[in-house]
Amino acid sequence: MDQAGQAQSITAERPEVPGIFRLRMTPEKKGVYNLVFDIRTPAFTDQITIEKVGVFPDEKMARLATRGMNTDDSSDITWLKEQAWKVEFANAPAQIMPFSEVVKTSGQLLHAPGDEAVLTAQINGILTYAEKQVVSGTNMAVGTTLFTIKGTDVALSGLEEDVRRAENELATAQKQYDRAAELVKDKLISEKEFLEINRRLELARSQRDQVSLSKAFNKKQANVRVPVSGYLNDILVDNGVYVQAGQPLATISKGRRLVLRADLSQKYFSRIQSFRAANFKSVESRYVYATNDLNGKLISTGKSVTGGSPFLPVYFEIDRTAGLIPGSSVEVFLLSNPKPSLVIPVTALLEEQGVFYAYVQTSGERFQKRELQIGASDGMHVQVLSGIMEGERIVTRGAYQIKLSTATGTMPAHGHEH
Repeated sequence: MDQAGQAQSITAERPEVPGIFRLRMTPEKKGVYNLVFDIRTPAFTDQITIEKVGVFPDEKMARLATRGMNTDDSSDITWLKEQAWKVEFANAPAQIMPFSEVVKTSGQLLHAPGDEAVLTAQINGILTYAEKQVVSGTNMAVGTTLFTIKGTDVALSGLEEDVRRAENELATAQKQYDRAAELVKDKLISEKEFLEINRRLELARSQRDQVSLSKAFNKKQANVRVPVSGYLNDILVDNGVYVQAGQPLATISKGRRLVLRADLSQKYFSRIQSFRAANFKSVESRYVYATNDLNGKLISTGKSVTGGSPFLPVYFEIDRTAGLIPGSSVEVFLLSNPKPSLVIPVTALLEEQGVFYAYVQTSGERFQKRELQIGASDGMHVQVLSGIMEGERIVTRGAYQIKLSTATGTMPAHGHEH
């Protein structure tokens, strides 16, 4: 609408692409206008007005009239909303927050003590798998039969001979006792001699009972069942091997808790008691876990090195969650002594030949590349010593796409069409 109240309008009923309305208008005559965007949806209405927009008869007159008026910073980069919507894009303000002193080191995820059950053989014999597919990682329910053990013919043959010998010795001792019982009545033997013969009878009977029990025990089939719900962590025996009573056969993990071991260099020994939490990530992943988010707690710290190792262990117990695999190696960020610091997410940081930088959003579609002096990183955030100020919005996802666009020269020179 111009100052005389004359208006020209155009309407877009639906987006040209999801989220994008394109309004193409050619003004009918020159003048000074107010540009009004009228937004109406079933959920809300809004109106945006841009006042005193000059309209010129041709491009030459427009360039002459606006010469010297461009105040854009030449270092700014244009990145349109359409481009941002096509990639994973996000930004966040640089902020001052408690940031811990960090020691970066390596470590490993281990099974937590008490989180495993060990299955053992109850008898001597040949072990066979109860299931065709017995592999590590299989979920196991309580009472599931995992192995079957049967006594061998060799063992049973030896037990038969032991039983016969014990029964013969018992029969002999019984006859001696019966004869002595008659003799002691007539006082032909002393009470002491009779008690000794009775003791030998009881001993023979006990030995017979013992080998008979062993024979019966080894004759039967023993099924080895899972005592707790969990998953099969490790199989310690092969199918078809001979096992002995008490021999470990497999381990079942409940899968609820893990231990994070951090290997701390000896030069930090004086600070070992100050580490109360840690962040960590697997070598292959960019996702960072925090012990504080996993009900973590410090359970012990090493007091001396062992086996010639130059490291002192620091142990945290944590909840197990998806993506955490016992036995895997991890990068660990030990945390201590938090103090206020200006930080940005690690995902915002880019690097070129040892120089670190990030993209700062200066307006809706304009960005600046800022060189940064950085401090420590805890795996999630990085400390910024200079280059940005608190509250400035930093591109946290999508920065690499902005970098690629500037490198290939595909950045558009103007904003949206209206």
